Amino acid sequence: MDCVFCNIIRHELPAEVLYENEKVIAILDINPIHFGHALVIPKKHCRDFLSIPEDDLHDVLHATQILARAIVEGFHLDGFNIFSNNGRVAGQAVFHFHMHITPRYPNDNIRFVLQLKSYEDGMLAEVGARIREQIQHHLTDKES
Repeated sequence: MDCVFCNIIRHELPAEVLYENEKVIAILDINPIHFGHALVIPKKHCRDFLSIPEDDLHDVLHATQILARAIVEGFHLDGFNIFSNNGRVAGQAVFHFHMHITPRYPNDNIRFVLQLKSYEDGMLAEVGARIREQIQHHLTDKES
């Protein structure tokens, strides 16, 4: 497997390591949105958010909070974004799950251009039912 993040985790590729423990590594993004943009990466290779084991996700989220606090305090920020791109259509470029933390500044001209939709009559309940059905399906599978 030729995964750039796995190579960084094994210290076979250089990276500016910000934090590391037995489960997680955090590095500066080499193509940052703003300086201080960090990536939090589980050491266990998993493709995306849906494939990371629950225990590893907990470790990633805990490290994300540690890093976010350090970035906020280090850059005296009023805000930041945390996100993860999952799937090519969502902008995922490295197919090893990771979280982004990026500083935000007033008038930094970063915008999420959205075209918000409205649910038509009855559609809100239909969409809710579809999602609840899948939740129940996955919870039942997990218990089996």
